[in-house]
Amino acid sequence: MLLHHGLIGATVLAALMLPPGGARAHDESKYPNWKGPWATLVPPMPGQIIRFDPSKPWGLGQQAPLNDEYKKVHEESMADQANGGMGNYPTAQCLPGGMPRMMTYNTQEYVITPELTYIILGNMDPIRRVYTDGRPWPGADLEPTYQGYSIGNWIDEDRDGRYDLLEVETRGPFKGPRAFDATGLPLHFDNMSVFKERFYLDKSNPDLLHDMITVIDHALTRPWTVDKTFRRISARYPVFPEQSCEINAQVKVGNEHYFFSGDGRLMPTRKDQPPPDLTFFKPPQK
Repeated sequence: MLLHHGLIGATVLAALMLPPGGARAHDESKYPNWKGPWATLVPPMPGQIIRFDPSKPWGLGQQAPLNDEYKKVHEESMADQANGGMGNYPTAQCLPGGMPRMMTYNTQEYVITPELTYIILGNMDPIRRVYTDGRPWPGADLEPTYQGYSIGNWIDEDRDGRYDLLEVETRGPFKGPRAFDATGLPLHFDNMSVFKERFYLDKSNPDLLHDMITVIDHALTRPWTVDKTFRRISARYPVFPEQSCEINAQVKVGNEHYFFSGDGRLMPTRKDQPPPDLTFFKPPQK
């Protein structure tokens, strides 16, 4: 079972980051106050709540700057879904959403140290680690991951002695396939996206956190920038729902997707869909 650990994860991380031998901890006054859980703010619109650009409807309404090849991928994905299939939506198979979808819908927590900022996410997505210790980019043999590799830089924009902006660049290779939303709005299948983010508190409301994220991807005709906003949850004992994929009724066999019925039987997702290949099963005795 894949569970969201919430505050437990944050507590464990904090314990692991205590300096050895009683050395003085880093000066928290230099860093912004991003403590507490943060919930995604998405304006209500018809259709799916989970969408990459929260200011626009999902699917075609996102007006993603896709090139012609990947417009066709998106159209075929939606057509397959209309016929009962899953289309280009790997998360329906209980796979992590990865970047950038993982920054779209999760409740988040931030644990800040001088060398590393942890972004703790819910659902099935892994923790993001943003390295701020000045390290160079790793070599070309980097192992693919869903979250990619992130290097950040703290900036004191107003020069008051306290950082107020975290700039982050995240590179692949990524594990794929990935999609921006549940209609199968695609990223390029080469999984070599680059993401540039600017994290900062809203100047008029310190309980709003912005993630200005720009996607650079070979499926796009230009970089795509959106503003994601998160609201700090002020509850003394916030709830972190445990989530897993145990209730998922989708199953993939070969290149075909099927459903599990309520009584555990395999069902087709579209009319005239062939059954799975039974080569390795003995035929029933007559």
